Amino acid sequence: MPIPEDVTGDEIDKDVRQELQSLPKTLADDVARNLVMVARLIDEDPEGAYGYSRVALRLASRVAAVREAAGFAAYANQKYSEALAEFRAARRMTGSVELWPVMADCERGLGRPEKALDMAGAPEVNKLDKAGQVEMRLVAAGARRDLGQLDAAIVTLQSPELASNSVQPWTARLRYAYADALLAVGREGEAREWFAKAVEADRDGSTDASDRLAELDGVEFVDALDESETETEGGSETQGEGAGAEDVPKAASEEDGDDD
Repeated sequence: MPIPEDVTGDEIDKDVRQELQSLPKTLADDVARNLVMVARLIDEDPEGAYGYSRVALRLASRVAAVREAAGFAAYANQKYSEALAEFRAARRMTGSVELWPVMADCERGLGRPEKALDMAGAPEVNKLDKAGQVEMRLVAAGARRDLGQLDAAIVTLQSPELASNSVQPWTARLRYAYADALLAVGREGEAREWFAKAVEADRDGSTDASDRLAELDGVEFVDALDESETETEGGSETQGEGAGAEDVPKAASEEDGDDD
């Protein structure tokens, strides 16, 4: 697969670069460049990222970082069985428990929430750092919801990390999951409060908490072009020509929006 000339391979994490030192230099550089492309594309073009991960895997399947990257690329494409196999391989190579939560989430993706809950109660969880433990809690709550255990999902998310006013990289997602769980059981007032707290913590837009909050507040977003076309058909003058790419907030009906 083609790689832009500006990608040198030096962009990768120094720990990954160190892993690649076991390979011949030319090969290590090729693998590094493919790994850079995986990282660059995984959010916006997961299929493209998957393609580059397969190239890296073909070149250096015995490197743990390559297996991990292949796992995340498969995971982003909902290829959960393949992702789980790659994560297990990476874990065997490193002995690290870091991938334990995402492995459990793969079990959910494969329709095995009970297995994910078993993993949430395993000794490996105690070896995770704080971020990993929060991630494991999120996965466990999701597994409870998969099983229809909505109240148990809420209880699972209740934790010192949720109650803390400190904003960490995982705070927005934890608050969002809690708000969504509350909404699923009809506790709209509390859900609104926690969606608002999620918005406060979501500094990089990792959730759609602001949209969910707007829905609960009875605000709907109408495409300006659609509205303009409707006015034209009704004999009104078209205003704001060229504004079709913008979403304009508009008061909704008297009933609050509900999203489960």
